[in-house]
Amino acid sequence: MHLAQLNVAHARAPKDSPELASFMAALDSMNRLAEADPGFVWRLKGGDGPEDLVEHGYGDHLLITFSVWRSRDALWDYVYRSGHLAFLQRRREWFLRVAEPYLVMWWIPEGYEPTLAEGMERLERLRAEGPTPEAFTFRDFYDSSEAAWRPAAAEARK
Repeated sequence: MHLAQLNVAHARAPKDSPELASFMAALDSMNRLAEADPGFVWRLKGGDGPEDLVEHGYGDHLLITFSVWRSRDALWDYVYRSGHLAFLQRRREWFLRVAEPYLVMWWIPEGYEPTLAEGMERLERLRAEGPTPEAFTFRDFYDSSEAAWRPAAAEARK
C-alpha cells in the first residue's frame, strides 16, 4: 500500500500578487525536492511550467498539493526533515489559518492513481467524521493494514 496525501491552503492573495511572490518563486524547487526523495511516488501536476499549480474548480485562492508516498515515514521525512521544513515554517506569510483540517491522508494500493475529486471527498469526510481509516492525519494515523479492504484497494485488484 502507498500513502496518498492532499493538502489545501487558502492563499492570502492571488497567486500572481507580490504577497505570494516568494512562495511562487520557491514552488518549483520544493516540487523537485519532493520528486527526488526516495519515498516519493507521484504528484498531481498542473502543467509543465515552473509554478506547476494544480488546476481545479474549488476557488481561486485555494492551492492544492496532492501526492503519493511509499510510507508515512517517507512523507514525514520530506515534510519535517528536509529543506521543505524551512518552506513550511513560512506558511503564515502566504496562507490563512483555518480552523478545519487542511491535510488528509489515506492508503491506496500500489499503482493506483487517486483523483482530485477523491482527495477532496476524503478531506470532507475527515472534516465531517473526524479521523477514520479512510481519512486521517499525522496526529491520528491509521496503519495500512486497517485500510486494505477499502473500496480503492478492491477496485485496483480487479
